[in-house]
Amino acid sequence: MKKSIVRFLLAGVLLSSMFFFHFNDVSAASTNPPKHEMRASWISTVTNIDLKAGMNEADYTAWVKSTIKTLEEKNFNTVVFQVKPTADALYPSKLAPWSRYITGKGQGVDPGYDPLQIMLDTAHEHGMELHAWINPYRVTMASQSLDDLTDDNIAKKQPEWVVKHGSQYYLNPGIPGVQEYLVETVKELVENYDVDAVHMDDYFYPGKDFSDQATFEEFGGDFTDIGDWRRNNVSQLVSSINDNIKTIKPWVQFGISPSGIWRNSSDDPNGSDTQGGAPHYDALYADSLQWVREGSIDYLTPQIYWSRQLAIANYSILLDWWSEKVDTQAQVHPVNLYIGMADYKVNTNSNNDNTWYNPREIPEQILDNRANGKVKGQMHFTLRDILNNPIGYQDIVSEEIYPSKALAPATAWNGAEKPNKPNEVSAEKNGDSVTITIDNQNQTDAKKYVIYRFAGNKAGDYNNPENIVGVIYSKEGSITFTDQNIDPNQSYTYGVSSISYNGVESDEATVAYTDEPEEITSSTMLSTLENYQGELSEQVYRSLTLHLTSVGHFEQQQSATKVVKHMEGFKQLIDRQKDNQLISAELHDILSANADSLILKWRENK
Repeated sequence: MKKSIVRFLLAGVLLSSMFFFHFNDVSAASTNPPKHEMRASWISTVTNIDLKAGMNEADYTAWVKSTIKTLEEKNFNTVVFQVKPTADALYPSKLAPWSRYITGKGQGVDPGYDPLQIMLDTAHEHGMELHAWINPYRVTMASQSLDDLTDDNIAKKQPEWVVKHGSQYYLNPGIPGVQEYLVETVKELVENYDVDAVHMDDYFYPGKDFSDQATFEEFGGDFTDIGDWRRNNVSQLVSSINDNIKTIKPWVQFGISPSGIWRNSSDDPNGSDTQGGAPHYDALYADSLQWVREGSIDYLTPQIYWSRQLAIANYSILLDWWSEKVDTQAQVHPVNLYIGMADYKVNTNSNNDNTWYNPREIPEQILDNRANGKVKGQMHFTLRDILNNPIGYQDIVSEEIYPSKALAPATAWNGAEKPNKPNEVSAEKNGDSVTITIDNQNQTDAKKYVIYRFAGNKAGDYNNPENIVGVIYSKEGSITFTDQNIDPNQSYTYGVSSISYNGVESDEATVAYTDEPEEITSSTMLSTLENYQGELSEQVYRSLTLHLTSVGHFEQQQSATKVVKHMEGFKQLIDRQKDNQLISAELHDILSANADSLILKWRENK
């Protein structure tokens, strides 16, 4: 068992010059998996879509751990967990009763545990974000009545706030008291839980014939059009929720996933070239572009739940429309654009569209998202379909589209300061695993740490997501991460960077080795060269040996200037030999890294 601790990026260790890369460089090609990409799964609890009712704490915890582990193995980095589906809560709340979807025994029954806290803790243990998903206005589903609600439900306590629309009941968005109550529920959630974001979906006003004329006459003020007033009510709620979140915890994000069409171009020249039947501006009274303009959201996830072949609502047309609008409409700060993916349609004939029988539709939509250049990732609806993997579409996503990990995108407008690198990191090999220990005492600017792994005794490319082996959330004191996917006969270098509360990565990493690298000298370089003698011509081997022997002579004389000069000449020599295919890329990289280390050491000795 070997252990090493590195407190700083020390000169003289075996590091290549690319160790000092900044971590946020743009990916060279849109087809390569990006280092930063939202990869989220919605976890739907309403009507128990993804959540089985009636689990005790042990069964629920086991289900959560299995679910999150599976998503992490598929290289997802976020879960969007529905915690307020119908004027209720999947956590202990003073403002809403327990959700029926936990116990299956009716609203208000305490399950004896905190489902949100268990999901949150587990997600963070696996380095994944949790976005708390709320449905603010909906009180009941179609099969429920007001009699099914507990007496402490807000709809029972304030019956004048409730409007029946179709077979469901809703809180009336136009009543100021409703707005105040909904904001208080979000404040309670953010104050009590370390969630990474609050998330609203596409349910706002349920339709054009919503019965609120009397409310409009009472609270409409200077508005002459009820539609404009309704949209203003929704936008006021959105803005107020965001303001209150940022007052409590400035780093907590606020995102919304509206339906996929804002307006059709037939109704508005600014709309998309679609013929969708329910644009959310007109049908649900939600002006998502206003939220973008006003900076009242951190991300927008339009649910583009159609294929690239559907004429009336074409995925490709909407992808380009949303990316252009979110990019150009943002005035206060940028807004991250994610796309809602229709995983639930795979292997169905939805909209009489046979495209969904193609297992590559979702994977290729993701590639289109990346090629677009403005989309920061995607959210998949819903967990059940991800796990069921109809016609093997998720196998394609996992193996071809998400083959490596990705970091959740930053929201630097909430705070762009880069955190310090970790104070101290150690790597301890024990059989078939390596335990990384991060001592983060007195470090308050990091919410997460990213663990990179490189084979051998040198750091490699921090911009390549293939080198990310894990993300771990910060805790007080020291924290550990176990890398179980190693070759026990291989030496490794681990670099650990810090991630701020707003997702910004530190410029540098702290490094630890499973096997402490030996000090680099001309003699150790000659030993390395001997190991490759068999693949070199006699002339090449002799030229390299003579050059290193000369450096050794200057080392003995303690002539730093001459050591540096001759090592710089040595680097130029091996560069030419590599270009002329006289030495292998592997040997070149090893000798070049050694030379960098030696130059750095002797420059400090000048």
